[in-house]
Amino acid sequence: MLSAESLKQIDRELAKYPKEQNRSAIMGALRIAQVELGYLSVETINYVAEYVGIPAAQALEVATFYNMYDLHPVGTHKITVCTNLPCALRGGMAAGEYLKEKLGIGFGETTKDGKFTLVEGECMGACGDAPVLILNNYKMCSFMTKEAIDQKLAEWSAS
Repeated sequence: MLSAESLKQIDRELAKYPKEQNRSAIMGALRIAQVELGYLSVETINYVAEYVGIPAAQALEVATFYNMYDLHPVGTHKITVCTNLPCALRGGMAAGEYLKEKLGIGFGETTKDGKFTLVEGECMGACGDAPVLILNNYKMCSFMTKEAIDQKLAEWSAS
């Protein structure tokens, strides 16, 4: 199900913890699987749980708790908008609404061309930079005014 390279990466995650605490590696292992496969199906979560040596239910709990894990296919550019209270007070909700309008989709949806998925997220730990977006779980974009959003969408559409 996963490539030999991904399994080697998971082995490196497992090596960070004592054998009796191997479940501590599940977040990294799920991230590695998602990077390779694009999202985490139930079958993938079960496979990773078995490989790590924990009950599938524990892996599923992690995958469904954190919004960085995608349980269904997402667009090339997954945009997570922080709408938690501090960001909401500083334009996070407005940024989300603007993105919905610009992309023609709602939260949890993907554009017809498969380029963009829009997700509502919780605190990203950058309240002073609000409104904040996260691109593909890795790149934080701060102070996202309408103009900044337009610039980012143009940049991401070109890639």
